[in-house]
Amino acid sequence: MRIIVLLLSLLSLPYVLSALIIDHTCTDITQIPESAVLAAKDSLHIGYGHTSHGWQITYGMDGLVEFANNGGKGLSLPEDIFAFNNGGTGGALDFENGDGYGDGWLDHDCGYYPNWVNETREYLDSACHSDVNVIMWSWCGQVSSTYSSGNLWDHYLGPMTQLEIDYPHVTFIYMTGHVDIENDADNKAANDSIRSYCRNNDKVLFDFADFDRHDPDGTYYEYVHDNCDYYDSVGSAVLGNWGIEWQNAHTVGVDWYETPGSHTQPINENQKGYAAWWMWARLAGWEGPAGVEESKKTDNRLTLSVNNSINITTSNRIDLSFSIPSDGLITIDAYNSAGIKIASIFRGNLSAGSHSCGWNRKGKAGIIIIKLKHSSGTTSVKLNCL
Repeated sequence: MRIIVLLLSLLSLPYVLSALIIDHTCTDITQIPESAVLAAKDSLHIGYGHTSHGWQITYGMDGLVEFANNGGKGLSLPEDIFAFNNGGTGGALDFENGDGYGDGWLDHDCGYYPNWVNETREYLDSACHSDVNVIMWSWCGQVSSTYSSGNLWDHYLGPMTQLEIDYPHVTFIYMTGHVDIENDADNKAANDSIRSYCRNNDKVLFDFADFDRHDPDGTYYEYVHDNCDYYDSVGSAVLGNWGIEWQNAHTVGVDWYETPGSHTQPINENQKGYAAWWMWARLAGWEGPAGVEESKKTDNRLTLSVNNSINITTSNRIDLSFSIPSDGLITIDAYNSAGIKIASIFRGNLSAGSHSCGWNRKGKAGIIIIKLKHSSGTTSVKLNCL
């Protein structure tokens, strides 16, 4: 039967063996061959649950259809090649997405636990969804609070992992939450924890927040809000809006296309739409341009996270993962809640990329802030050590 063939095909895809990280480096829509788009439409049956911020991916995919039909980005492909609908009728991609206000599985996003988990099970257990082989949920605004309350594992990463075990024929796409300048530290720590877990455990990740921090030219914005406003630091005045600035410097209909802009600017939704198709193509077996594995690319962010993705710990051993965007000296120190340094964890010169180290806190308890300093900036993670 058709579904059996599809499942066997999906189980043999490359992403099963290594992490697949979809970020701002996966947005060159001109690099995706027509054959890869057709393969995705032929083999994928996708369920996508979300509330308002999650519309950014759907709006990006929707606007891409007409943009490509009109030759945007110099594309010359069959008409409606990027079309999608619920059921995959007319040769479109089979893509069912919720508006966050419907019935059943469309009601919530990842921030509403256990709703999203229960709705996933109900959705996949329904006979009418027996062909679904890809599930994706977005975050709205709760990733920071889920992390700060110590529930990132129990309410998200753990349930996702259990769903993968219980439904081995389905690919579950992990996602970071959108950026939030008002909860900058917890937001960064939460998203870095999700990234670290996905890289270390060979998951598929759509790095939503990474798009919020990069314009199409690859410029990185350390302090940024979900509408693309950027700042010098937390609490400072708005310096500008990278989305509006980029759009004003480029031609609509040629370099970018209009979208409704759910909490953000159209160009950000464009980028997420491009990347969504990059991901569908990769899931359908495309190896990417020149055989480049997204998960192997050098991380160009300054990041710091605690392994196992929890911020409440009883363990004396603290294992850290971090990345630096360029070669140079880094220091990692621990501070108490009063800002007094209580330990030097690491000091040395390292090459650009991802690294790890450990620290024995030797019974030090309470709120501990671990801070990494590099020439490109400073980042930190907060732990509640019991």
